[in-house]
Amino acid sequence: MVALAYGGGLSAQTPPQPPGAPRLTLDTGRQIFEGACIGCHGPGATGQPLSTLGFEPPATFPDFSDCNGSTRERTFDWRATIHEGGPGRGFSEIMPSFADALTLEQIDTVMAYLREQCPDPAWPLGELNLPRALFTEKAFPEDEWVLTTAANTNRDGGVSSAIIYEKRFGVRNQLELVAPFSAVQQGRTWNAGVGDLVAGYKRVLFSSLPAGSIVSAVGEFAVPTGHAERGLGLGVPKVETFAALGQILPRLSFIQFQAGGELPTDPARAPRAAFGRLAFGKSFAGNQGFGRLWTPIVEVLVDREFSPDAHTSWDIAPQFQVSLNRRQHIRVNVGVKHPVRNTDGRSTQVVFYALWDFFDGGLRDGW
Repeated sequence: MVALAYGGGLSAQTPPQPPGAPRLTLDTGRQIFEGACIGCHGPGATGQPLSTLGFEPPATFPDFSDCNGSTRERTFDWRATIHEGGPGRGFSEIMPSFADALTLEQIDTVMAYLREQCPDPAWPLGELNLPRALFTEKAFPEDEWVLTTAANTNRDGGVSSAIIYEKRFGVRNQLELVAPFSAVQQGRTWNAGVGDLVAGYKRVLFSSLPAGSIVSAVGEFAVPTGHAERGLGLGVPKVETFAALGQILPRLSFIQFQAGGELPTDPARAPRAAFGRLAFGKSFAGNQGFGRLWTPIVEVLVDREFSPDAHTSWDIAPQFQVSLNRRQHIRVNVGVKHPVRNTDGRSTQVVFYALWDFFDGGLRDGW
């Protein structure tokens, strides 16, 4: 999330003008920008030269014509930064609050103007970057580190974790690397170690803010680096492919859906399977709509192996995500995955993740 810098400091009222001068209005986004923001953000919102600014700009001083940076941001976050000022979202104190200078309608108007500065409509917009669920894959391409952990609460003990690295490149692409590590109880013995390493590729197929929709296709390949006899891997290479959908609903609500298949290269050793994931959530913003986000989510998970004696497994996973810092690029989610059908041999799990969106800043930034 980028920070806006200090603007011209004008009020929302028409500023004083020389006698006989034409009346200056602040009705359109461009007029508001040129009246209150251009002093620092420069023509076209690309940023003023240092010689013109007269002060050292913050490291995150934005160029709104840079689609790679500006399209990732939600107008929801821009509104909060303009209204609350840079410190309200963990950015530079140089950016003041415009709460007393611009109405919410004027803020929305100038944000629409800023959106127009990216000349390429192919970039998915940040509104489509919906909160990450515990299991359902997002359709939006990201730059994130994620640490996930799931612990059994009954039956045999087990703790499975993974470090996930996601790197966006180009307009609609993302690479993913997953390094799992687990501790599994077998009888009275505990085995611990690295599981099967995974590499994946995501491609956005369709995105539309007016429709509130984003659709992506994902392919992953798992290398059998784990010790299958100790319960730390599958034992054979596996291809996983699926589609992911994100859909915006009114009032910061959303649905995310994922469906696909798991295709081990040797079905005799590891059965193939199909799966579906559905997540419904709604975000709540503190501080009268300008603070951090709190997002309860409920997921329904369905899995079925392709074998004669297989049964369909159903699970429900209520959870709660919250942003830890003011910049909201560090978040945690905690929930419970509970089997509701085909429960034999399957444990209820407590599941947790912590994520860091490193494109928006360092781990110590924005607190």
